[in-house]
Amino acid sequence: MTVSIDPGSGFCGGVIRAIGKAEEFLTEHPRLYSLGEMVHNEAELSRLAAKGLVSVGREDLDALPSGETLLIRAHGEPPSTYSAAGHLNIIDCTCPVVLKIQKSIREACERMAGKGTIVIFGKIGHPEVLGLVGQVRPDAEEPETAADGVLVVENLPQLLDAIVSGRISAPVEVFSQTTKSPVEYAGICAALQERFPGTVVHNTICSQVADRHTRLAAFARSHDVIVFVAGRQSSNGKVLFDLCSGENPRSHFVGDASELEAEWFSGAESVGVCGATSTPKWLLENVAEAIKKLQ
Repeated sequence: MTVSIDPGSGFCGGVIRAIGKAEEFLTEHPRLYSLGEMVHNEAELSRLAAKGLVSVGREDLDALPSGETLLIRAHGEPPSTYSAAGHLNIIDCTCPVVLKIQKSIREACERMAGKGTIVIFGKIGHPEVLGLVGQVRPDAEEPETAADGVLVVENLPQLLDAIVSGRISAPVEVFSQTTKSPVEYAGICAALQERFPGTVVHNTICSQVADRHTRLAAFARSHDVIVFVAGRQSSNGKVLFDLCSGENPRSHFVGDASELEAEWFSGAESVGVCGATSTPKWLLENVAEAIKKLQ
C-alpha cells in the first residue's frame, strides 16, 4: 500500500506569514498574545502555546497590561478591534488578500450611499466574516441580520430565503469569505444576478484556495482511500473534506494520527493524505507515517 501526501495541502501563505511572525517574536520574548486562535488546528496551537503564545478574546483586551504585544491573525479584524487594543503593541498579520477585500467592502458601501445590499457569502460568526462586516457596521456580532445594508449568507437556501422575504434590495454587490467553495459561490452569484440584474460580483475567494479545490478533487479520485487531516473547528477543513468525500466515498476526517482506524485501509493499494489551509505539514507527515505502520 502506497501512502502519498497532497503537495498542495498545508498552510496557506497568510497563515505561514502569521506563524512565522509569531515564532520570530517568541525567540526574543517570553510571551505573545494572539487575538483568537492563530489557526483552527489543535495540534499546531499546542505547539505554539509551548513557545509562549497565549490566545485571548476581544473581551480580554481591556485587561491586558499596556505595552504588551498583540498579534492580529491572518483572518483580520474590524476597525473596532484596533480601537480597543490602542494600549497594546500590535503585530498585524492580516492576510493581504483579506485586507484587499476589507477595502473593497468599504468602497462598495461608499458607492451605495445607504441604498441596496452588500451580500457576503461566508460562515456566520467566522472571524474573517466579522472583520468584513465590521468595515461597514461597528457592531459586527450579528452579521446574519440585514442591518446597515449588509447580509451574510452561508448557503444558497439562506440566500433564496432572504430574497423571498425581501431582506435584499438593489443595487447589490456580493463578496465571499476567502476560503469558501468556488462552486458554491458561483451559485450564489448566479442567483443574485438572476433576481437583481446588474449585481456586482467581486472575485474574493483566495486564488490559492480556488486552485486547491481543483487539484484536491483530482487527488481524491486518484487514491483508494483518503485521510483528511484538519482541526474540528476549521471552516475550510469542512469545505475541503466535503469536496474529498464527494469525489471519494472512502474519505475519512481525522484531527491527528491517534484517530486512524486500521479497517479503513482494507484492500486499499493507495492512500492519499491531505488537509486544510490550517493544517501544518508536519502533522500531515505524522499521519502518513502512522498509516504506513498499520500495514
